[in-house]
Amino acid sequence: MSKAIGMVELISIARGIYAADQMVKVSDVEIVTASSTCPGKYIAIVHGDVASVNDSVSIGERVAEEYLVDSIVIPNVSPQIFPAITGATMPDGIQALGIMESFSQATMIIAADAILKAAKLQPIELRLGNGLGGKSFFTFTGDVAAVEAGVEAGKAIAKEKGLLVNSEIIPSPSDELVESLF
Repeated sequence: MSKAIGMVELISIARGIYAADQMVKVSDVEIVTASSTCPGKYIAIVHGDVASVNDSVSIGERVAEEYLVDSIVIPNVSPQIFPAITGATMPDGIQALGIMESFSQATMIIAADAILKAAKLQPIELRLGNGLGGKSFFTFTGDVAAVEAGVEAGKAIAKEKGLLVNSEIIPSPSDELVESLF
């Protein structure tokens, strides 16, 4: 059974909560996160097999009506995405640090998946909208070449959608900075 991730983003918190409820009632999916985000939006992220996630997101889009901002389905998503979204990652060590920033939460999930698939990398955090004015960012680590490959893969997606804010690579981050990441 392939794992997929799906997300529906709405501009109404009330409708977002309703949509999340409908999404899990109609399909065999589990909620990764369903919460309000800045600035006054709501996201519902689910995972399960590809067909179930497609059905769930379709229901979410339909009940969102005029409140729909964006939606995505990523089949065969990197399993490292889930702990990164919930902030439950603990890399073996920080070598080089990659940072990718986007104006869109959906685009950042797609870019993070591509980053993790581009090279041998470990996620640190995938922050979606909270306290960021609706922006999102992804931090990850690996050797310098892997981080460079990941940044290029993520930039290609965010640039294609016109939603890249910035990206940075820190080849050897200070211990003090690394401590602040967790």
